[in-house]
Amino acid sequence: GGGAAGPGGAAGARGGAARAVTDRGTVSAPVVLTCLEGFTASLKGQRRTWLPLNSAIVVTAPLPDAAWERIGWQGEELLGDMAHAYMYAQRTADGRIALGGRGVPYRFGSRTDRFGQTQRATIEQLGELLRRFFPATGAVPIEHAWCGVLGVPRDWSATVRLDRASGLGTAGGYVGNGVTTSALMGRTLADLVLERDSELTRLPWVGREARRWEPEPLRWIGANLVYALYRAADRREAASDSPRTSVLAKAAGALAGL
Repeated sequence: GGGAAGPGGAAGARGGAARAVTDRGTVSAPVVLTCLEGFTASLKGQRRTWLPLNSAIVVTAPLPDAAWERIGWQGEELLGDMAHAYMYAQRTADGRIALGGRGVPYRFGSRTDRFGQTQRATIEQLGELLRRFFPATGAVPIEHAWCGVLGVPRDWSATVRLDRASGLGTAGGYVGNGVTTSALMGRTLADLVLERDSELTRLPWVGREARRWEPEPLRWIGANLVYALYRAADRREAASDSPRTSVLAKAAGALAGL
């Protein structure tokens, strides 16, 4: 059997049984799995385990036909700009543009919002990107915005593990690739809990553990500096005819540990 500790709770072991402690009660089980991804920092003592990196999206009002004709986007292709501080976009079924990106990448102290509320600065940044890529949207308002957090280990690599001595297991650190990866991780955790030796339990990310992120304010300074360097690199590369990667982007990657 297994349980999961929710945001604001804690996981621990006492008397041979693992526990998930939440504001709605405590659940005891032979195994407790903490699979909170970007919300791992909400657990006591876990603020430096995985960095909660913000990701946000804005959605326009439906575009008039004339705007779509100017843009030339007639299909349902997915778009991305391949920049260092990249954006991604899609045309929705009801004729809107949904555009996502990092915006404000990190909140001091590994804080996360609880209701998907998006910071005004993030909406403004993504709105500027929207107008730059699609000038025909200049008169089209942004009607919706929301955000969430990604779980980022210090080595930017996902992990899954189970400590049988404490009965605590975890999976996550998907760095934005969790839609498919989490399903594979779930099957791997099931094999670990049931003590099945399988191809999944022998994958290289099983049992790996990255070092912790730096304490504040170094964590906040570093995360924001990395994205400031990436954005500066994007501007420099856009203004240059050279195909070479900017030294600023290389510096950002080295600082991030990529």
